[in-house]
Amino acid sequence: MNKQFESYLYKSHLYDIMQLSVRDVDENVFRAFKAKAVEENLPVGRAVSLALKHWLDESKKKKSFLELKPWNWGKGTEQLSSQIDEVLYG
Repeated sequence: MNKQFESYLYKSHLYDIMQLSVRDVDENVFRAFKAKAVEENLPVGRAVSLALKHWLDESKKKKSFLELKPWNWGKGTEQLSSQIDEVLYG
């Protein structure tokens, strides 16, 4: 959604708007989040709404096995796959 359209929807109250309080928010994360919202010229509430929507949209995406990326398991695990194969298959 482009910023002008989002702004129009927000200002025209096409979104249901509510007030809430949230517990157990990491203070440093919230401070960084708030600074980013200010930098983007967004009210914090709107930034929270966008972040929640993005999180929900991302969780709905179907993930493909082919999208998995390898990661480093740390020093000493270079032969782990071969070692597991040896245990499983002899």
